[in-house]
Amino acid sequence: MIAMITRRNFIRNSAVGAGLTLVAANGALAAGPDGAPLPPRVSRSAFDSALDALRAIVGPRNVFSDSDQLVGYNDHFAMKPPEEHAPSGAVAPTSVDQIQRVLAVAREHGIPVWTISTGRNLGYGGAAPRMPGTLVLDLKRMNRIIEVNEKHCYAIVEPGVSYTELYRHLRRTGSRLWIDCAAPGWGGVVGNLLDRGVGYTPMGEHFLQQQCGMQVVLSDGTVVDTGMGGQAGQAAMSVYRYGNGPWVDGLFTQSNLGVVTRMGVQLMPQPPGYRPYMVTFADEDAIQPITEVVRPLKLAQLIPNAATSTELVWEAAVEKRKDQYYTGEGALPDSARRAIMDDLDVGNWSFYGALYGTEEMMDATWEVLRDSFSTIRGARFFSEAEKGHTASWQYRAKLMRGEPNMTEFGTVAWIPNAAHVGFGPVVPVDGELALRQYTKVRQMSEEAGFDYFGEFIVGWRDMHHIYMPAFRRDRPEEKARLLELLDRLIDDATEDSFGVYRTHLDLMDKVASSYSWNDGALGRLNSRLKAAIDPSGILAPGKSGIWPSQFCEGDLPCG
Repeated sequence: MIAMITRRNFIRNSAVGAGLTLVAANGALAAGPDGAPLPPRVSRSAFDSALDALRAIVGPRNVFSDSDQLVGYNDHFAMKPPEEHAPSGAVAPTSVDQIQRVLAVAREHGIPVWTISTGRNLGYGGAAPRMPGTLVLDLKRMNRIIEVNEKHCYAIVEPGVSYTELYRHLRRTGSRLWIDCAAPGWGGVVGNLLDRGVGYTPMGEHFLQQQCGMQVVLSDGTVVDTGMGGQAGQAAMSVYRYGNGPWVDGLFTQSNLGVVTRMGVQLMPQPPGYRPYMVTFADEDAIQPITEVVRPLKLAQLIPNAATSTELVWEAAVEKRKDQYYTGEGALPDSARRAIMDDLDVGNWSFYGALYGTEEMMDATWEVLRDSFSTIRGARFFSEAEKGHTASWQYRAKLMRGEPNMTEFGTVAWIPNAAHVGFGPVVPVDGELALRQYTKVRQMSEEAGFDYFGEFIVGWRDMHHIYMPAFRRDRPEEKARLLELLDRLIDDATEDSFGVYRTHLDLMDKVASSYSWNDGALGRLNSRLKAAIDPSGILAPGKSGIWPSQFCEGDLPCG
């Protein structure tokens, strides 16, 4: 397990970006003498004045403006040069009052602000802003667990609380509640929910099943509690999410309409029993029958959790390195794939699921599952007694019981000096469509020289196809080739009407443009909401492809 590290230690220990001299990628952006770019159309003197005002609000030690202080706010898995997403500075408040005052300074000086919480967001842009020169609003110091309610099974947390911190708090206090976490334990609870991330327990659809009430600071400083929180007393705020009138919470997910400062998170009561299982399949095209078997079982809740169909390379990377099987260029050859299957005693696909309940309930359900998966040629079944000693089993078993760990982050060791990037189209739970998506993505990936690195995570009627290719950070040509591949993959998914649900900074405009029905009506609505709710346009320009009008003029990097 990789230990948790603070942003300060990450800055001090990281060699990435050392000695960086930023050259603005945009003619409207000037660089200060310390190498960090200035916000668009903001003079050096005006920015210095703003920094002084921010220091007076949060203290000098919590405002960062020198390039060496800002290394931790770069995208360390970047595919483009770092200056394309370099921040002008960062500020770390500890309260709603401080956030309101920070936003007042930003409005006064016309400084755009990019909000982050406590996770690393690696593969999607890290802590870096979409537009260079943006000031990072870092909420990691707002890390209170405000309440844990055992009776009604929820917690209320601030953005700086990580999955690991919430899990440890529950265990330390003797709670009988489970969390549902993202694969890397250092992820932020609020940040992951706002990006509509997914997990692996029966509460795996995070925003749908967990979020219940939030507090938001708008760009003008107004504080809004959503849902039942809009009523004085807020008695049902964390047990009923809708309140009265339009339900607005979704407006603040993957958006730039407000700064979320608190969230209710519904948790899972500890079940009387837990039993993980694994089924492997040798055939490369087994994803089709697997998906057909899973759909009715999932809809009937016989598969209660967000289960995964994991392809061979992802399974192998948990405990192996590529050069143990192949030292050439390009994707693994078939001979190497067969050697990995033999060594790990797995197939091309491994399906991981879990049972929850009494022993009698789990026994009865397992009979149905076993009989259903046995209809697929070559299905092989494994229990904890048979696979519990392996790193890949422990990794999955922990996630399916809501135990944060860092095993997945270790998969970047598949190749030397590696990084990864996320591509996530959403596919209906349909075998033919899943096979089509897998076949096309793998073919295009291998033609571009990358291993197919993917899995399908089952929601209810949908699957997230998570493709997370690894690339070498020290090879510019490889980065450019990967970016070109991702661009083509988005086009290909769009042709099949598979929308990408989440993406990297470099691809946000591309993905937003793929939602083009009715002359881009959805995008135009998002722009109207942006203009109405954030008329100053200072919050996260470019987030999810949504740009305020003042950053869509001349040579500024809009769209």
